[in-house]
Amino acid sequence: MNYRNRHLEGKLRRYADIFPVIVLLGARQVGKSTLLAHVLGPTVSPTVFDPVVDVGNARRDPEFFLDQQGSPAFLDEIQYAPELLPVIKRRVDRQPKPGSYFLTGSQNPAVLGAVSESLAGRAMVLELGGMTLVERSAGAGGTEDCWLEALLSGQLDPHAVARRERCVVRPAEDTLFKQLWRGVMPGFLDLESNDIPDTYASYVRTYVERDVRRLAEVEDQQLFTRFVSLCAALTGQEINHSQLGRELGLSPQTARRWLAILKATYQWMEIPPYHGSTVKRISGRVKGYLRDTGLAGYLQRISSPEALAGHPLQGAIFESFVVNELMGRFPLLRMPPAVYHWRTHAGAEVDLLLERDGCYFPVEIKSAARVTRGDTRGILAFRETYPSLRHGPGLVVAAVEENSVLPGNVFVIPYDLV
Repeated sequence: MNYRNRHLEGKLRRYADIFPVIVLLGARQVGKSTLLAHVLGPTVSPTVFDPVVDVGNARRDPEFFLDQQGSPAFLDEIQYAPELLPVIKRRVDRQPKPGSYFLTGSQNPAVLGAVSESLAGRAMVLELGGMTLVERSAGAGGTEDCWLEALLSGQLDPHAVARRERCVVRPAEDTLFKQLWRGVMPGFLDLESNDIPDTYASYVRTYVERDVRRLAEVEDQQLFTRFVSLCAALTGQEINHSQLGRELGLSPQTARRWLAILKATYQWMEIPPYHGSTVKRISGRVKGYLRDTGLAGYLQRISSPEALAGHPLQGAIFESFVVNELMGRFPLLRMPPAVYHWRTHAGAEVDLLLERDGCYFPVEIKSAARVTRGDTRGILAFRETYPSLRHGPGLVVAAVEENSVLPGNVFVIPYDLV
């Protein structure tokens, strides 16, 4: 597999010079180990822990295990050897040398719970998502400029936007629908298209059998897989937790617990609603997104990019892709914004609402090659509902070829703008 630089590299290198322990979290096969191996270099070999085998007797004798490790130590999938964390704490307390331990994990509660108990104040915890378009086109390096920072800092103007480039197109994904269908996993990007469905099938099977079964007591693994498929069908929608899973015969409590498993293993994320002071007129439901559009396409049995182009979920999958793309750029920002969505019971809505420094930036996402003033209705409705807020420029992210500006201080930009 060809290595591609990640946005997180700059932060990893910087914090490795400050903190004794670096913890890198993210979904299975999202590239955590590959990124750390690149940053640490070939002289540092990882120890990969297993849920069944006690590798190096790390669980039985953690003191002796760590005695055999060099410095820095690269410990992969640390959730399978939590006994090491108290020992690491004692060692960094005695000798708080920056960059001593690099840990990865793909299960949020299993890792973060132990880290918060054992390594509070001693560890920097970072999260790695799927590959953004900039990373996929080999344009990332950790210090690159980001148009999103210019927007949030009030420095984005039409002339600057017009000068910005778009991501370099890879031959394997030279259309929007190929990008959505292929997904965001680094190891999948160079596969032949015919191999993508089988690779995702293996991914789902491994995820359910190894991660889910050990993280929670899920007796019916086939039913859980159907539940994940249901979530894929709901990506980009508001989630009614009391009704979720009803068609599968699941109780609301079970559905909530299983959804929590998806979030804990970085397969699903939820964006809270913004309501301000008009609670009675505003929806209070979270909006959910599957993190990998390639996985969503596989779970919905979408066989090809061409089939995705005409699929009823095409718009929702595009929205999921853009949301993950925008949030994947957050490591490049001075301060990531708070993220919300907004919808009234009358139907006005904003797909994303970014807030930083007390200023609000409404974002609409459209899988269309042409954007009109009608596509800014939600942005204008939000401003009219909250006239006392500080409002920044609105944004429409779409499958357009060129940047433009619409009345009302609304920027229209391509989804693949660098």
